[in-house]
Amino acid sequence: MEVWTVANQKGGVGKTTTTIALAGLLAECGKKVLLVDTDPHASLSYYFGIESEDLDLSVYDLFIQVSSKEQILQSLCPTDYSNIDILPATMGLATLDRSLGTKGGMGLVLKKAMQKISQSYDYILMDCPPILGVLMVNALAASDRIIVPVQTEFLALKGLDRMIKTMDIMQGEHDKPFKYTIVPTMFDKRTKASIIAYQELQETYHDKIWPGVIPVDTNFRNASIARRVPSHFAASSRGVFAYKSLLDYLLKLP
Repeated sequence: MEVWTVANQKGGVGKTTTTIALAGLLAECGKKVLLVDTDPHASLSYYFGIESEDLDLSVYDLFIQVSSKEQILQSLCPTDYSNIDILPATMGLATLDRSLGTKGGMGLVLKKAMQKISQSYDYILMDCPPILGVLMVNALAASDRIIVPVQTEFLALKGLDRMIKTMDIMQGEHDKPFKYTIVPTMFDKRTKASIIAYQELQETYHDKIWPGVIPVDTNFRNASIARRVPSHFAASSRGVFAYKSLLDYLLKLP
């Protein structure tokens, strides 16, 4: 089992789209995939038509009680794709920092829970909120690789700086170094701003950046309206082609 955490401390950079696109492509390769929604806004859950506030169990329950393997599996929701399940989020997650932020041992809740169901999935993809707190700390600690989508524009580069500093701070608590890959997103070759931002990313993070780009593609928005993974909605689109290239790259990394 591999755990990939999709994270950035800036919103609107393509985290949820990246999570869904990669999950769809992995599922098409025959891999069993679990999506974990750790964002209180539950965008990932809603994408698949799950009204998480109506559910009895969610990610939230992992933090308020010690769950067995059977309880965790009962918390999962199926999707319309046979190889993709989801552990949904609820608004209750927004209270965790206040209620658990000072409680010891809360940084490894997700890691311990995922280990209990490791035999059930080939890949677990975690979608993070854009805020440093209990949820992001848990998702980062559970990861085998961190995927950091970064919109190719100036303000997003500043958000990336904060994300890298966060990982550096957390690194001191872990035996092995974080493996992370920066993914340039929302690239528009027609704009000077995108080109300059991409060049700056390459110069600053040349050894950590995926050499490709995820382009601006309206098919992503249309796929979300249809509640379908991009590779099923528009298999030949340039955006899906880019995510296929990204997946190939990630699978070859040590």
